[in-house]
Amino acid sequence: MDAPTDAIGQDTTPGPFPTVVVDNVVVRYRSEMSSDKPSRKRIRRMLELVAPGRRRATVEALKGVSFTVYEGEHLGILGSNGSGKSTLLRVIAGVQQPTSGQVRAAATPVLLGVQAALVQQLSGRRNVMLGLLALGFTPEQAEERLPAVVELAGIGSAINRPMNTYSSGMSARLTFAIAAAAEPEILLIDEALGTGDAAFAKRSEETIERIREQAGTIFLVSHAAQTIETMCTRAIWLHMGEIIADGDAKTVARTYRWWAWNMASNEKDVADKVMQQARDGFLVASMEDQ
Repeated sequence: MDAPTDAIGQDTTPGPFPTVVVDNVVVRYRSEMSSDKPSRKRIRRMLELVAPGRRRATVEALKGVSFTVYEGEHLGILGSNGSGKSTLLRVIAGVQQPTSGQVRAAATPVLLGVQAALVQQLSGRRNVMLGLLALGFTPEQAEERLPAVVELAGIGSAINRPMNTYSSGMSARLTFAIAAAAEPEILLIDEALGTGDAAFAKRSEETIERIREQAGTIFLVSHAAQTIETMCTRAIWLHMGEIIADGDAKTVARTYRWWAWNMASNEKDVADKVMQQARDGFLVASMEDQ
């Protein structure tokens, strides 16, 4: 079947619908700065308590980041620690305001764990109810969805224990299950899928796939390239607040992994070359390229 055309013969087939537009986002904050030797740090900190002011430096967590994400995409954001991944996610979620620039979204982004009003002293089961109510469900709807959330979290009898007895992994799994229950159009996940066993990983992948099939958009932040490669359709490599590469998830993830391997191997010259090539659009297409 031919694609629809207009009066002058141009293709009028609707393109993918943009769900999130990040437009020149900058995040700056002030950080303490010290040039003292380690042996003098303690003395300086004590003096600063009575000093009229402290020396501070401006840190740019994000440096004019721009990109557009479309319905049905599963976007991975990877980078080393301190690259700005979590800051970017908080800005997209509306939890943190940018210094300049803006984010436009077609629906309210749901950040894993942020919109679930969890109380550590209450049981996991009670917190599921609280989380679902915080996401806008009625008490009846929350009761109906409770069993599915408990099943997805897969933490067994611990669901009846207070959350302050949970490991960080168990808490992450429970908050993921709560956020996913809303089946949001835009779901933001920060390093949660690396927790848990193979069964939980399979259930979470199935849940994410269901959301994506419903024309949803998913952001997954991770420093693990393998996770991004297997679970995303597109990836952005973020480094020191700047986008180094944006493209096919497997290609970007493999390029990042090659860069990280060289950094860990103290092959900085090779790593710098890989990063510069990535900036120029030359990415690792296959493992043989490495």
